Amino acid sequence: MNLTISGHHLEVTPALRSYVTTKLDRIIRHFDQVVDVKVLLTVEKQKEKERRQRAECNIHVKGSDMFAESSHEDLYAAVDELVDKLDRQVVRHKDRLQDHHHGAPKRLM
Repeated sequence: MNLTISGHHLEVTPALRSYVTTKLDRIIRHFDQVVDVKVLLTVEKQKEKERRQRAECNIHVKGSDMFAESSHEDLYAAVDELVDKLDRQVVRHKDRLQDHHHGAPKRLM
């Protein structure tokens, strides 16, 4: 899995980087065919104070791409919301990939 964490108008500290990677481990635990993850952490200057910190993520898994974004006044809370959204998307994608159809019953004659 390729993981890219970048910051826009902020510096990604080692503590923030380790927090994001530990949270993203939850997605890997649910679905192990994740190819590429790109996380962008942003501080927006023009927006109101409540929704200044923004986290967005692109995930490329085998079969499709997923995107989620979250805004909050605290960057760590925004990352938490982001991982929750991505986790729901990954679990739904995994359910779609699994074959839920049963074969026809064998005839008894």
